[in-house]
Amino acid sequence: MVRYADPGRLEWVESGGGPLIAVPETVLPFWAGADGEEAASDYDRACEVDGVVGLLPVGDSAALVLGDEPASTAYLPEHAAFVRWCAANSEDELLAGVPAALASADWKDEVSWDVPGTVVLFDSAWPGSETERTESLKVALEPGRYAVRAANVQPGPETWLGLVQLRRIEKG
Repeated sequence: MVRYADPGRLEWVESGGGPLIAVPETVLPFWAGADGEEAASDYDRACEVDGVVGLLPVGDSAALVLGDEPASTAYLPEHAAFVRWCAANSEDELLAGVPAALASADWKDEVSWDVPGTVVLFDSAWPGSETERTESLKVALEPGRYAVRAANVQPGPETWLGLVQLRRIEKG
């Protein structure tokens, strides 16, 4: 597991160059990654997502694609947000900039995501059935509908990060 600070406060997930994807744990076996018999693999579909975030059907659910660039990504449950490391001198510097980044973000690309529960974040090139063999991160989410919004922010002169925030939409 890649650690940017020793010992590191968070688990960071990286990709080999393509997008990261958060797939609901219940449909992991249906994500084929770069494998498959189809002309366009699941990985190809993830690469075609235009924008910072997007949704792709997987089984009877949907996966959240973190597009734009293959930045190292962690999840901050206290902010209900994925944080994407674009530039910072240390993990502490990056994390210190998160509150200011959340407050000043110019949010883009909002989507509505129905989540059946826990999701697994990993490199979209990997099959979902093999996430134990690669960097992955389980993110416990309450089942329900979420508004997902994204922003790229520069909270300091040498700190740039991406944010993908999840807001639970209450039924009403």
